[in-house]
Formats: sequence, structure tokens, C-alpha cells
Amino acid sequence: MSVDLSLAHLIWQASPVVKLVMLILVGASIASWAVIFHKRRQLRAAAEGAEQFEERFWSGGNVAELYAQSNRTDEFSGGLERIFRAGFREFSRMRKQQVSPEAVVEASQRAMRVALTREADELEAQLPFLATVGSTSPYIGLFGTVWGIMNSFQALGHMQQATLATVAPGIAEALIATAIGLFAAIPDVIAYNRYANRAERLISRYEVFMEEFTSILQRNTQSIVASDERSAG
Repeated sequence: MSVDLSLAHLIWQASPVVKLVMLILVGASIASWAVIFHKRRQLRAAAEGAEQFEERFWSGGNVAELYAQSNRTDEFSGGLERIFRAGFREFSRMRKQQVSPEAVVEASQRAMRVALTREADELEAQLPFLATVGSTSPYIGLFGTVWGIMNSFQALGHMQQATLATVAPGIAEALIATAIGLFAAIPDVIAYNRYANRAERLISRYEVFMEEFTSILQRNTQSIVASDERSAG
């Protein structure tokens, strides 16, 4: 007796519950691949933007001129540049008011911290989705497998003679659900670990820049205070 064990036939002959499980897993896999490609482009652009801005920032030019130039190219700015712009904008605004130099620097630092939080949220967005699909897909596939094997054994109970030809199709179609679950989970787990690490390194890079830029602002305010004291004297 010949049994058709082709993949298409097994999927077509699967029970409605197993078909639903396969459909959910295929949909999750397609969505996760879309997220993987999107995060890859996003993180690469963020890293390149940080590299380019740091080259401009540490080239020895005037910070105020760099800020003015940054405002003119807002649509092409990266996360690090937006943090710089938020900090220097607040620094310029507070410096015009009658407040202490420490308050000026603290206000600028708070503005950069808020901008950093926004950038971190954007870098880490959709990563929980990859983690969820990667951790749950094998169990969803296993559920489909268990359900399909249960149906196969129930069908065997109504047969007088069980052979490999009668058992194989039901078990094979059930195992497809596990295979699809693994196919959906493995790339997601790899992508999540890779992209989470890259996002964390970018955020650390942003934090280091914040500390360095804060030191520059502190020196700037101190030089202004010293100049005012000399003028007053």
C-alpha cells in the first residue's frame, strides 16, 4: 500500500487544529523576519550615524557652529546627534537666564537623559517581539504535534489492524508543526541576542558621549564665570 508523505499532502490532510497551529507559526515567522530586517537596517544606520557625528564633533570645530549645522540637517541626524542637540539647546536656553553654572549643566544633562531614553526605547523596540516568538514558537509547535498524535492514536483505536502505513501519515503531519515552530524560533533567538547586544553597546556609547559632553559644558560654564569675574574686577 503506497502512502503519500509529501509535505504539501501532509499539511493539507492535517486536522483543523494542527492547520491553525501551522498558520499561526507561519504568520509569526513572516512577521519576525520583517522585524529582523527592519532592526538590522535601524541598528546599522544608528551605528553609522554615531560614527559620523563623533568624527565631526571631535574634529575640533566650534560646538555652537556644529549645533547650528545639525539643526539644518535634522532629517538626517542620528540618535547621538539628537542627544547632543537636546543638551546644547537646553544649555543655550538656561545660559541666558540668571541661574548658577551648576544649574545650567544639570538642566542640559537632564535634557540629554530624556533624549537618551527616547533613543534607547527606539533601539530596543520590537526586540521583545522577537524574544516572545523565539521562546513560544517551539511550544506552540509542540502543542500541534501532541494534538496530531492524539488524533492519530484515536483513529487507530477504531482499526482492527494497525500498520506503519496507517500510523505514519498522522505522526508525520503532527511533527511538521514542531518543525515549523523550530524554523520560526531559531532565527528569532539568534537575531534577538545579536540585536539586543548591538543596542546595548550603542546605548553605552551614547552614555559615554553624554558624560564627555557634560564635562565640556562644565568647562565652558567655568570659563564664562571666570571671564565675568575678571571683567567685574
